[in-house]
Amino acid sequence: MPVSGERELIDGAARGDRAASRALYERYAPRVYAVVRRIAGDEDLAEDAAQEAWIRAFRALPGFRGDARFSTWLHRIAVNAALQGLRGRERRHEVQGPLSEDIPTPSDRGPADPLAGRRLEAALDRLPEGMRAILVLHDVEGFTHGEIAERLGVQPGTSKSQLFKARARMRLILRGSELDLADHRSSDRETGD
Repeated sequence: MPVSGERELIDGAARGDRAASRALYERYAPRVYAVVRRIAGDEDLAEDAAQEAWIRAFRALPGFRGDARFSTWLHRIAVNAALQGLRGRERRHEVQGPLSEDIPTPSDRGPADPLAGRRLEAALDRLPEGMRAILVLHDVEGFTHGEIAERLGVQPGTSKSQLFKARARMRLILRGSELDLADHRSSDRETGD
């Protein structure tokens, strides 16, 4: 009989049951990737952070007591892995120079309009890393400014001001996307495409 209840999967994975580990991974992998992708703003960094989150989660699983929901516990691990990945990239960036930008991909929980989802992801990718991390942690993931400050090593006031700036920048970027899209549509009409 296959093990399908979450608690049974957790207990089985903690004992080293590969089928239970695989089932947990398949159940939560899209959520883990979505959160790290939003924070990272870069597909390669997100893949690395998601992999790191799963490594950490499976290593820590025997100590999971169930005080919080498993999804909440895993989410916290994923956020921390993404933030650590960003800090590592910032250190490498200082030494090596800027990294190339990747083509954004829509998240699995994006708006129903795929074009709108791509525009949102592209706009998020254009934000500076610090602003993007604060915007995602607060507006998407629901963290308080105190929790964000603790995770990022900043003051709550800094989190609030960066969130304000990030929202303003997103509005400008999205307005620009709308203008670019309108220009593209009008040029298509003019050329008959």
